[in-house]
Amino acid sequence: MSTPPSTAQDIAALEEQQARLTLPRFTYDDAWRLGTLLVELARERRAPVAIDVRRGPQQLFHAALPGSSADNDAWIDRKRRVVERYAESSLLVGTRFRAKGKDFDTDSRLDPDRYAAHGGSFPLTVEGAGVIGTVTVSGLPQVEDHALVVEALERFLADG
Repeated sequence: MSTPPSTAQDIAALEEQQARLTLPRFTYDDAWRLGTLLVELARERRAPVAIDVRRGPQQLFHAALPGSSADNDAWIDRKRRVVERYAESSLLVGTRFRAKGKDFDTDSRLDPDRYAAHGGSFPLTVEGAGVIGTVTVSGLPQVEDHALVVEALERFLADG
């Protein structure tokens, strides 16, 4: 996916991804491991990103890599609010709107200065507990932000 997804097939793939990336638990140490894994992946690519990991309203991890800016932190907040409101990845929410021929910024009735349905924020879902937090990346094109988070979650789950 190099352009933002917009079809029912894309929605199904994003839903499957989200269902598959359910965690058995999520502790403070897990937040550190996930955050540092994202930093390592981003550094390998020289990606100019900011990274945020939260459990509920508490920020457990934050990093800003070279080339990122305060604007990335603002994007993190806007994308994270979408996940908190819809309990789905920010890319999935935006894709649902596009698939219906709608624009999230105007059709969601939410303040676009506070909410952005752009890829890069993903719900942290724990078995038996539901969505307990978020992991967000900002600094790359939205599909790449999303892909970086997904790759990190896949590795995190594989490492146990």
